Amino acid sequence: MINLEVLTRVAGIFLETSGILVILAATLYSFGFALYSLLERTNKSEVFRTLRQTLGSGILLGLEFLVAGDIIRTVAVEPTFGSVAVLGAIVLIRTFLSFTLQMEMSGRWPWQR
Repeated sequence: MINLEVLTRVAGIFLETSGILVILAATLYSFGFALYSLLERTNKSEVFRTLRQTLGSGILLGLEFLVAGDIIRTVAVEPTFGSVAVLGAIVLIRTFLSFTLQMEMSGRWPWQR
């Protein structure tokens, strides 16, 4: 029989590892594509804009995986007030990072569509 606590810990670690790998892959892809575009003599400002968009999107996706992993791992352990408070702080910080990254990438506030 599979222990639920072990399963949730493994799922949390898997999601956090996936988040790290997504950020790493997005970074490598973004810089590789930017280098290729510069070698092809593409407009430098367009290359920079594309690099920021691609890298920012990868970081945002990776942060979502990391938050999901944190939530699952916190629930897997006996949730205490301290662990839930730490989780809340982590989620707030990562949500703020996601919000500011999204604003930086789009150049406007989310409610200004």
